[in-house]
Amino acid sequence: MIEALETIFATAMRSATGPAGAYYALLAIGLNVHFGYTGLLNFGQVGFMLLGAYGIGITVAIVGGPLWAGIIVSLVAAALLALALGLPTLRLRADYLAITTIAAAEILRFVFRASGSRPYTGGSFGLTEVAGGFYRVNPFPPGDYNLLVFAVDHRRLWAMVVGWGLVVLATLFVWALMRSPWGRVVKSIREDEDAARSLGKNAFAYKLQSLVIGGVIGSLGGVLFVLHLQTVQPDAFRPQQTFYAYAALILGGAATTFGPIVGAFLFWFLLTGADAAMRTIAATGVIPPEILSTEAIGAFRLILVGVLIVLLMIYRPQGLLGSRQEMQLDAK
Repeated sequence: MIEALETIFATAMRSATGPAGAYYALLAIGLNVHFGYTGLLNFGQVGFMLLGAYGIGITVAIVGGPLWAGIIVSLVAAALLALALGLPTLRLRADYLAITTIAAAEILRFVFRASGSRPYTGGSFGLTEVAGGFYRVNPFPPGDYNLLVFAVDHRRLWAMVVGWGLVVLATLFVWALMRSPWGRVVKSIREDEDAARSLGKNAFAYKLQSLVIGGVIGSLGGVLFVLHLQTVQPDAFRPQQTFYAYAALILGGAATTFGPIVGAFLFWFLLTGADAAMRTIAATGVIPPEILSTEAIGAFRLILVGVLIVLLMIYRPQGLLGSRQEMQLDAK
């Protein structure tokens, strides 16, 4: 029993501290700029992630360019998408932006997986071997490394170091930004846009800048995604990825500095831990396979995490690190 619990804990920790936890933390940090600090309802953050991943994929695998050029393409593409989405919608109500962003993300996914796009995006098969340059500069010697309760190879360790390094840099950037005059303006827009306008602030321009900044940070999640997996495939960027990031943000606490990081860590810890626990239970036969089959474990783990988030929203809607006052926003 103790050995099984140790295995479950190690599996959960390996996932929560791995590259997946890092790129969902980046998605959540971007959403924190949008939703937490500015009050923008972006339901298509995965679209920025997709452009971040394919910016590198197309530049390296199709064009044959260097990795650094692919990163620049990713960031520029995300900024252009934010401008394309924000210019026609940010003068309208919040629901227009929400509808537009989730639709744009799905449109991008279908365009990138279309057979006509195969020469440029690989179609539904995606692109492979796009991160060779990243692993060629890996400073860790080949081999396995023990990290407390689990072990990782040198390639995963390099991806973890770079990923969480990007998370730290993004967190410091947002922390400094929100303590600047610019940050105070966007928070005032979140609280009362009409009051901010009455003081001569161009609310539309500030919201557009916030959308660009959060989208670019989200695209870094896509950059890390493709560097970790060394492949990119369009169906990996479904709408639920955005809502995973929202779950992480809500869990940790919106409009807080460390909320997205804590939320991403806990979300993946709970999700992977629940999966490992249910697989262990199913293997013992304690619960009949008719009730807990291997095929149903994926759905059951999402139900369990969903119930936990619902309970959190009932008893602590501001999240683990948030304040109730920060959550009482008036999204425009």
